[in-house]
Amino acid sequence: MTAWTLAASILLAAAAYLVLTGFFATWRKYHGVRLITCPENGRPAAVSVNAFRAAHWRAVSGEPVVNLKSCSRWPEMGGCDEGCVSQIEASPQSCLVRAIVADWYSGKSCTFCHHPIARIVWHERPPAIRETDGTIREWTTERVEELPDLFRTCDPVCWSCYVVEGFRHDHTDLVIERHRIEETMHTIAPSSAVY
Repeated sequence: MTAWTLAASILLAAAAYLVLTGFFATWRKYHGVRLITCPENGRPAAVSVNAFRAAHWRAVSGEPVVNLKSCSRWPEMGGCDEGCVSQIEASPQSCLVRAIVADWYSGKSCTFCHHPIARIVWHERPPAIRETDGTIREWTTERVEELPDLFRTCDPVCWSCYVVEGFRHDHTDLVIERHRIEETMHTIAPSSAVY
């Protein structure tokens, strides 16, 4: 057996072990930033689960051990009993920030062009928001724990309008408004003449 064959066999066995024990599925289930309600003060908090540890324990013992890797209330509240973990265990997908944001935009139309907000493509052209004072910005600039309050008061904006309106706001001296004149279409009546 050559060294390459041995290395490939070991990698294949490790990959099979990780897939068959549910390591990847568990890691994916608990990976990502979540928005929960802190049991201590009843306010939203942004948390991340130690997804690698949960997946490791799922692979070893059959049950994931879920604990927090980070919290927006730490270090002030560090060492808490992590009572919010029960919310994550009860519904790990619905408290994901991506799920909350996608749910808020779902079924809404852009406040400028009135086109429906399409399915969110996270790595390109994410939708934005318009605040009550008219400011247009991406929702990602806000802290996660402030999203519920932000979404209660803001209007959705599609990516195209975010770019256009942002440019219009930032460079008013470069924008010229031209209203398109609709031309009437003239049709020629059919003829039996041969050309």
